[in-house]
Amino acid sequence: MRARQPPVSADLYIGLMSGTSIDGIDAALVDFAPPGPKLLGHYHQPWPPAVRDLLKQLSQPGDNEIEQLGVADISVASHFAEAVAGLLCQTGTQARQVRAIGSHGQTIRHRPDAAHPFTLQLGDPNHLAEKTGITVVADFRRRDMAAGGEGAPLAPGFHAACWRNAAEFRVILNLGGIANITLLPANAATPVTGFDTGPANTLMDGWVGCVQKRPFDEQGAWAASGQVIDELLDRLLGDAYFKRPPPKSTGPELFNLDWLRRHLLEPSHHRAEDIQASLCALSSRSIIQAIKQYAPGCERVICCGGGTKNPTLMNQLRQGLDAPVETSAEYGIDPDHIEAMAFAWLARQTLQQLPGNLPEVTGARHPVILGGIYQA
Repeated sequence: MRARQPPVSADLYIGLMSGTSIDGIDAALVDFAPPGPKLLGHYHQPWPPAVRDLLKQLSQPGDNEIEQLGVADISVASHFAEAVAGLLCQTGTQARQVRAIGSHGQTIRHRPDAAHPFTLQLGDPNHLAEKTGITVVADFRRRDMAAGGEGAPLAPGFHAACWRNAAEFRVILNLGGIANITLLPANAATPVTGFDTGPANTLMDGWVGCVQKRPFDEQGAWAASGQVIDELLDRLLGDAYFKRPPPKSTGPELFNLDWLRRHLLEPSHHRAEDIQASLCALSSRSIIQAIKQYAPGCERVICCGGGTKNPTLMNQLRQGLDAPVETSAEYGIDPDHIEAMAFAWLARQTLQQLPGNLPEVTGARHPVILGGIYQA
């Protein structure tokens, strides 16, 4: 049945997100009219294999990068525009009804710890505005970096708007390629904080792709079939990133298969499924350590992101944490929709000339209005 067409006066925004897993584009139509935010529709469009391969290639240093970057920048924008068209058709919405698109783009490099920190997301917003006829807000992360921040994570402001509760101390846990946590103290006078804890799915996806040529470990079954290699897990957890205090952010630039191989002293002596089990334990253990260290007294953990579909990972989190571990589905929002909704919210913040970053999260010197506006 075709969705009822939203009224022209509705406060409608579209959020577009493609994460470090590079599995596909998530598009969310969000109504922020009171008592919003309300999700009106979601559309997922997988990346074509050739585009996915190009984006993964660009995520690591290589040859002829500038030419390939230019091609990928326009290709990503075109596929984002297709996702917007699919979402509008699915929800029976006209482009003129949407105030703006908040486009995260596709991250191909995130270097907050470089001598000259930078971050780069592809998906030319000029082409996206031209193809959709909708104003686009994009390039959110670099203004925070210019103000001395890490440029990530940016979703905690939206997490606070949705789930902060005066009755309990909550942690929002995003299980994407990288895991990040948002700390929501019950006391409204206590600042919201958060940071990237390390890998969630990126290493597991990379290893299953390398060995079994599959995009991910369905239901975490392969990890569940193996035994954790304690010595390997200890070496992985010994990485300096896990010891760094927040604010901090990371990505597949650090946590990739080359990083794993450097820790595999004798890879031929280990079963592949045992390595997968160890990578799953690395994700859960590093998340648990971060929550226990930086969110003592946490009363509830609400999870979102693709990792919520991995029962092996979720069970390890539930066994290792003292607080109840739930998913955002129990609060009416599908875990796969949160990040796209967050970038719709960030676009709205920008058009309302309101800051989108939280300095306590990113380490920026002050709050800033994020992104550039590309008029339709």
